[in-house]
Amino acid sequence: MEPVKFYLITDTHYYKHSLSQYNEYYDDFMHYEQKCFAETQAINEAVFEYLENADEADYVLIAGDLSFNGEKESHLAFIEHLKRLQEKGKRVLVITADHDYKDNSDGCFGFDENGWIHPEVTPRDELFDLYSDFGFGDAIAVDKQHLSYVYQMSDGVRLLALNNDGTESGRRIFEESHIEWIKEQTRKAREDGQMMFAMSHYPLLPGQPVLALVKSAYQKDAYEVTKLLADEGVHLCFTGHMHNQSINCIETENGNKFYDVCTGSIIADPSIIRLVSIEDSETVDIKSIDTPDFEWDTKGKTCRQYLADLFDNMIVNVLYDMAYDTDRMMGKFHIDNKKLRPVLKTIGKILQKTTLGGLGRMMFFKVDGSIKKEKVKDFAAELVRMVFEGNMYFAPGTPKGDAFIAFVNRLKPILKKVNAKGFDNQRADIADLLIKSAYNYGIDDYNAVLKLK
Repeated sequence: MEPVKFYLITDTHYYKHSLSQYNEYYDDFMHYEQKCFAETQAINEAVFEYLENADEADYVLIAGDLSFNGEKESHLAFIEHLKRLQEKGKRVLVITADHDYKDNSDGCFGFDENGWIHPEVTPRDELFDLYSDFGFGDAIAVDKQHLSYVYQMSDGVRLLALNNDGTESGRRIFEESHIEWIKEQTRKAREDGQMMFAMSHYPLLPGQPVLALVKSAYQKDAYEVTKLLADEGVHLCFTGHMHNQSINCIETENGNKFYDVCTGSIIADPSIIRLVSIEDSETVDIKSIDTPDFEWDTKGKTCRQYLADLFDNMIVNVLYDMAYDTDRMMGKFHIDNKKLRPVLKTIGKILQKTTLGGLGRMMFFKVDGSIKKEKVKDFAAELVRMVFEGNMYFAPGTPKGDAFIAFVNRLKPILKKVNAKGFDNQRADIADLLIKSAYNYGIDDYNAVLKLK
């Protein structure tokens, strides 16, 4: 087979800046946002300028959520960037996802002096033609109903580009007809002696262990789909959606490996470009490149720091409102049980005032002197951001790692009573998932050489 290299980005969420005004209505919306809004055009422009001049690969793959929320003008402006990549000699392959279309104007939004506005929408049935020059048109096989295709990238390497929004029974599913099409394409790849890998917007493996408890964090029926792909000869899939950076692997009962390489959104922390080298049918080299700085008033911060601060601000706002604007926080997270209001309010106030040393005294666990004065809310913000950034560093034997493990161990009697199911649909050990999400015990989430077999 002929080796192939490509750049991969995901969750570009392109929003044409001129569609909206940025005022108090915008500020209210951004109060709980992890990803940028006003800055998305500027970040995309910096990324595409980098890719236009990058010379280590001729392919650029984009794993869905191309527009911010399906605005027609955002799509049209984004496509101009893709065309410029082509003019520079790049071959561009994309898939779409649920942020790329809306059925009515309520889904697309911006703000003017009077509040919310709703730009023109992009219906799902227009996406195929809009992006026909970026994968669909030159594909060797197409499932137009499910916006999926197979692309011959080199002599011996095929891309299985999968859109899994679903068309009949709801989003984020693989319908039976789609599964049959996938089986047909994987069979043909085997018969033709092709190495086949996949690109699908929604993760097929939880990005970090604790995300196994969050059903929206990965593909519906992911456990079954993962086993299907691995046993059909597809051992690698590039995903997005969760805006987190991770590389994970499982092995099926038949002894087949499956890797899910999830990449951070370019408009949210961590903002990453992947450079992937498929060297042979068994070896894939993955490197990560920080998104370049962009034209914006970032107060002198790098792109990475600017986006990390935005992430921390989101967490801090949630914790603050838990204490002092509980109804707003409950509304944001669709918590309808009013009996929880005083409980959340009390927890929120404790988090605002308590240090790690104070928490240790309350719960009878030891906290190293070097971190005793750190506020619990700041510790929590760092921990949550770290789960999304990958390569988590709260290791056993470090002050923060030991404090977190001791805290979770104190909660074990309570956590054992929670009947939650994990990725494999079996009862989850929540304490174990939490502890394993504070330190990376597995594959490096940024740079790794994967052995597929």
